[in-house]
Amino acid sequence: MRDTVFIQANARQMLGARIAAYSFKRNSRTPNSFDVRIMTLEDFPRLKRQGQSVMRGGYVRPWDPDDLQSFSPLRFAPPTMMGFSGRAVVTDPDCFALGDVTDLFGRDMKGKAVMAVPRPGHGGESDYIATSVMLLDNPRLRHWDFDRQIDDLFAHRFDYLDWVALKREQRSTVGLLEPGWNSFDRLDDETEILHTTKRRTQPWKTGLLVDYTLRESGPFDTLRRLVHRRYQPHPDPNQEALIYSLLAEMLDRRMVTTKELVAEMAADHIRHDSLELIERHRGWNLVEQAA
Repeated sequence: MRDTVFIQANARQMLGARIAAYSFKRNSRTPNSFDVRIMTLEDFPRLKRQGQSVMRGGYVRPWDPDDLQSFSPLRFAPPTMMGFSGRAVVTDPDCFALGDVTDLFGRDMKGKAVMAVPRPGHGGESDYIATSVMLLDNPRLRHWDFDRQIDDLFAHRFDYLDWVALKREQRSTVGLLEPGWNSFDRLDDETEILHTTKRRTQPWKTGLLVDYTLRESGPFDTLRRLVHRRYQPHPDPNQEALIYSLLAEMLDRRMVTTKELVAEMAADHIRHDSLELIERHRGWNLVEQAA
């Protein structure tokens, strides 16, 4: 099996995932040397079941398959999907390549099973490994049997937060990538993969009602939907321009249709002025903007 980029998604994040998939191929010197696959929650029925719960932050909380980021467990599926062979890069659906992902596939991992970018903690929490972008050496991850991990997750045999921060892995098996490979809302000449990580400023959702859930801290099952708040403009207009220039290219190459975009707007998956933004940013060039 060829090296593969796996992008996690669900229906509400599918267009972002498709733009991300296009960016990985577009910005590679050898786009035919690897595959790109979008993983959706719908492909894993176990994660769609209602009435399940997980241990999160030391407390049992309900599992919401309709949450905006319910796809997060899928980042641990690629080794199983690839038969524990080859290499995988796994990303969130809001991660867009500017660099060449083959530079990751060809990297000397120095015996590490996983490589990712460390991220400073926030809200008094300690620093952690950001698994929203990972380089995986699948033969070294045979203990990532996905079905067993999901069984253990819903049986509360481990804490979800420990899992997604790789705290269950032997630290000696985890290597560090340069920050540019998971550049958190920072677009500059060191950015290899741009991650529009702040949910309220995702550039393709500006103005829409917030459709994700905040989890309140504490022992009680308190999930607060922000139904009266709206997505805000991204503070860096170049990031909006980048994403809509990619979408314009996809439209021109018939990789997405106007009809599909209208349907996505009607479903409130993307902002309602998306067609106007496509026209505004068609042909936008990052190099020209930096100059």
